[in-house]
Amino acid sequence: MLLQVTYYSGPEIEFIQIGFLKFWHFVPNLTIGAPVIESLRKHTRAYLDCHLMVTNPLDYIEPLGKAGASGFTFHVEASRENWRELIQKIKSKGMRPGVALKPGTPIEEVYPLVECENPVEMVLVMTVEPGFGGQKFMPDMMDKVKTLRKKYPSLDIEVDGGLGPSTIDMAASAGANCIVAGSSVFGAPEPAHVISLMRNSVEEGQKNN
Repeated sequence: MLLQVTYYSGPEIEFIQIGFLKFWHFVPNLTIGAPVIESLRKHTRAYLDCHLMVTNPLDYIEPLGKAGASGFTFHVEASRENWRELIQKIKSKGMRPGVALKPGTPIEEVYPLVECENPVEMVLVMTVEPGFGGQKFMPDMMDKVKTLRKKYPSLDIEVDGGLGPSTIDMAASAGANCIVAGSSVFGAPEPAHVISLMRNSVEEGQKNN
């Protein structure tokens, strides 16, 4: 999929999300790590949004910053004790900090990270359980998006999981303005059509929120 993103020639992609997962802890490196970001950066000026689904996000701030990552999103579930340090270090490396939460995590857990003196700049609401592509969209997660949009009108709100032509309107009308889509785009006969459809939906949603 990374090659498909790199050489995609349809409508302009504003950002590319790269998900980082670490299933084992025997070695310090990731299967997809900083070298992949560095390689992608050579081919695109797009915003490279790194979603760290790991228990030790601090370890990856410096290498991803050096590689050319634009954003660094960590999970609130893995950073309840050190999120202030994470935000500070992410910004010091020239990246935008974001925080993600799994479907079972109450939205209230991210409020302190948005409202503090040195806040995150994006909240990622997972609309599937992280870890596997092609899962079914969870519509009840839109309540979290609506709550965030009402509470923080200018916040970047990202949604990830099960987004496609049949679900984009729900996310856009709830207030999401950053959409992550994988299977629905690259599995489509015409990826450009799907991207345009979702972009138009988000633009309409922003007019009404």
